[in-house]
Amino acid sequence: MDKLCEFVIFFTIYSFLGWMIESIFASINEKKFINRGFLNGFVCPIYGFGAVLILLTSKWATNILGHSIAAVLMKIAFSVILVTILEYITGYMLEKFFNCKWWDYSNNMFNLHGYICVQYSLVWGLLTLALLQVVHPAISQTVASLPDAIKSWLAVLFVSYFAADTVKSIIDTLDLRNIIVNQANISVSQYYSKIMQY
Repeated sequence: MDKLCEFVIFFTIYSFLGWMIESIFASINEKKFINRGFLNGFVCPIYGFGAVLILLTSKWATNILGHSIAAVLMKIAFSVILVTILEYITGYMLEKFFNCKWWDYSNNMFNLHGYICVQYSLVWGLLTLALLQVVHPAISQTVASLPDAIKSWLAVLFVSYFAADTVKSIIDTLDLRNIIVNQANISVSQYYSKIMQY
């Protein structure tokens, strides 16, 4: 149970850090604050899932190859493949479910349906290296030092938060989609005020 609680905490931390990376990058490009991600809160769960996948597979590579440079390269290569597949599946599912793309790499070279591209797959490799060599060792040590009761409470709190935020975000997105599709006959000012609620 302790390991499960730790992974929930890691998922939350890396979802938040991913949101920070995404929001800073998008805000710099747009020259205004952009809250990136599907959920309303300050998290991008795809980063949390990606980080947890990387952590689980890195243990597998370490068990096979030890702590050699080959193990590090294998972890990075395998992580790039896994995270790229995760990004493709997530992008595809979001578009199929909500009829909207949350990101689009169509203008990037070597993209597949605009969901993934080589450029960002290489970025995931660099982020994997930073995660495994710098970020996670510090975070892991901090989380491991927490009492088990605190870890359990945090895990319950984070799972509850993600469940509530996911439900609210889905409802908001479907409501916004309904406004866009079904409110074409109202004035621009009424349309604008309805959309600005989101």
